[in-house]
Amino acid sequence: METRTATASYQEWGPVAQATHNEIARLQHAYLADQAAAVAVLARLRRGAGKPPHQVPDLWGLLDTSSLYEADELKHREADLARAENAFHLALTLWALHQQSRGERMHLSGTSRELGAAVRQIKGAEDHGGSVRKRFVRLGASRTVEELSDRLRELVSLLRRDSIPLDYAVLAQQIYRWQQPAARDTVRGSWGRSYQAHQPKKFATTDSGSDAGTDPKDVQ
Repeated sequence: METRTATASYQEWGPVAQATHNEIARLQHAYLADQAAAVAVLARLRRGAGKPPHQVPDLWGLLDTSSLYEADELKHREADLARAENAFHLALTLWALHQQSRGERMHLSGTSRELGAAVRQIKGAEDHGGSVRKRFVRLGASRTVEELSDRLRELVSLLRRDSIPLDYAVLAQQIYRWQQPAARDTVRGSWGRSYQAHQPKKFATTDSGSDAGTDPKDVQ
């Protein structure tokens, strides 16, 4: 039931989010069941974390990208398909890094799992002059996919250290949109708002507006 519900909600975000969720959900279930094939796949994926697909030939054909090619808004549009594959690949490899040696799911859906909100939960994120906030700001200032990949990898390493899950399906759709210059500021704004909106437990209130999520329309 949880998988069907999550998949339905990702339809609002777009085909990259849905494809990412479907592939991670499959691998995550198998990995947590300690299936040898999934453990081997994640080991290969981790070697590609933070690198664009063309730099990791070992991963070509390893993942199921068929749904990207079948999506109406992507098929027959070469530039959009390239962006979608980049986002899908980056999200899967970062998740594999995040999931390593963790006995619980590191890909989870929900507004508190959106990138900014997840980063806000890292130890030290409340220190406005600290390294966590500086890394998040540097992420927002990324100008190339390579810079974005490197800086996401830094933050994911911290999320893994603190066992903080992330919604990789939403992240993948945002990375896809980020690659379109006209949408880049919108994605950055979404990350910033989710960071500002999330309140760590010690500051949480009963006001439902204090933990506002990201509007899916922001990244579609």
